[in-house]
Amino acid sequence: MHDVVIVGAGPVGLFLACELGLAGCSVLVLEREPERHSPWKANPLGNRGLYTTSIEAFYRRGMLHPLLKASGVHNDPGANLDADEPSPPRSVGHFAGMVLDPAKVDFAALPFRLPSPAPEFMLASLEAVETVLSERASKLGVEVRRGVTVSAIAQDDETVVAQAGEHEYAARWLVGCDGGRSAVRGLAGFEFVGTEPQFTGYTMLATIADPEKLRPGFNLTPTGMYIQMPTEGHIGLLDFDDGAFDRSQQPTRDHLQAVLRRVSGTDVTLSDVHHASSFTDRAMQTTTYRQGRVLLAGDAAHIHPPFGGQGLNTGIGDAMNLGWKLAATVHGYAPDGLVDTYTRERHPIGAGVLDWTRAQAAVMRPDSHAQAIQGVIRDLLGTRDGTTYVFEKVSGSSIRYDLGSEQSLVGRNAPDLRLEDGTRLGDLMQDGRGIVLDFSTDRCLHGSAKGWESRIRYAAGPARNDLGFGAVLIRPDGIVAWAGDRDPDREAFERAAGHWFGDLA
Repeated sequence: MHDVVIVGAGPVGLFLACELGLAGCSVLVLEREPERHSPWKANPLGNRGLYTTSIEAFYRRGMLHPLLKASGVHNDPGANLDADEPSPPRSVGHFAGMVLDPAKVDFAALPFRLPSPAPEFMLASLEAVETVLSERASKLGVEVRRGVTVSAIAQDDETVVAQAGEHEYAARWLVGCDGGRSAVRGLAGFEFVGTEPQFTGYTMLATIADPEKLRPGFNLTPTGMYIQMPTEGHIGLLDFDDGAFDRSQQPTRDHLQAVLRRVSGTDVTLSDVHHASSFTDRAMQTTTYRQGRVLLAGDAAHIHPPFGGQGLNTGIGDAMNLGWKLAATVHGYAPDGLVDTYTRERHPIGAGVLDWTRAQAAVMRPDSHAQAIQGVIRDLLGTRDGTTYVFEKVSGSSIRYDLGSEQSLVGRNAPDLRLEDGTRLGDLMQDGRGIVLDFSTDRCLHGSAKGWESRIRYAAGPARNDLGFGAVLIRPDGIVAWAGDRDPDREAFERAAGHWFGDLA
């Protein structure tokens, strides 16, 4: 019997498998697709935008260099791991098809930001992400079985069993990371609620007889939106038909040409369509991320339109948050209720992403009211404050979990604090343990931290920029759990360490 069975070998399932494998759990991943490679994962159809917190997750687990290499990023000063300050990114996404100007993002104003080797934004294909994660999972002893379709789930107080054909896969926990049409979600009885769609979206790779008739980039029109990507023939479309044409039908060349002509207001001709798929802006979320010994992460827990790669980034955040908590529970040292903090912390984040995408869909509607709002938003995005606000939301920089502390750093993603000897926080996090950074001159927390050394790494010394703190306790997912002043309170530290990392008895 495995400690954890994960259903779904996409980026979220593989990232979670790596987190659990790093913590010494036995992990089995079941994937219904027999092959890993697909044109929908490769460049260009599989390209997604990765933002700050997701890129930092790879950086903090020693996977940023492999990810950059797999994504074809070479000689990019923003990706120089030895640089004190990466150069501003060339792209930072969009809001409702209105592209953000990177020069208008005030990166220095982002909460508790310090220079980091991790870029603020990058494009990566799903294939590149999965390749890096698959190689890491294999090294950590994670087993991946493909061509396995889960058809039933049964659980009791001790175990959960996934049925697939004649085979049964038993584990102490099961996590559904099997996408927007999750089988696990339905089989385990999760309630899935939300809003119905306003549009049908399309993405295609086609041969266009007269591409000069289409403008490059994002184009909001009186009848919808179309996107002409940099790769020749890669087109995106939004048709506000209340989701009438969804993935239950395969879009034909004639249908796609008719929609493209209507939305673009041109007589453009599609000579051939090589790959095409549809989606909607249906926005749904489970009411909880846990049912007994079954949990959900990524699109299995929340679905929404694919604006700005928010699904992938939110899913990686789910995996990073859940991994260490589930591992501590498996190993028996987790404090009571630790695994339930996963829903408590991540459910509001998912709900916020759903509202963010709903707002964009409302702004893109082809009516006079939405177009009036577009004008207001364009004015706001013409300002430094407006663009910085939007980037802060889409990048995850604004995320702060409510951990019951008024200390403004607690609950936030930790900045890449750097000791005087050059050691960065990211360097210390690669083994998946928590971190205590003690900047006090007398190493006052050394004795207190020693008891948790199998769960918390202790590092001491003056910092190049300690942000005015004497010490910080950082969870394995990079979230600040406690921060002390110049003269850290040992008892307060011990309470925080016990709260998150368990009793030493």
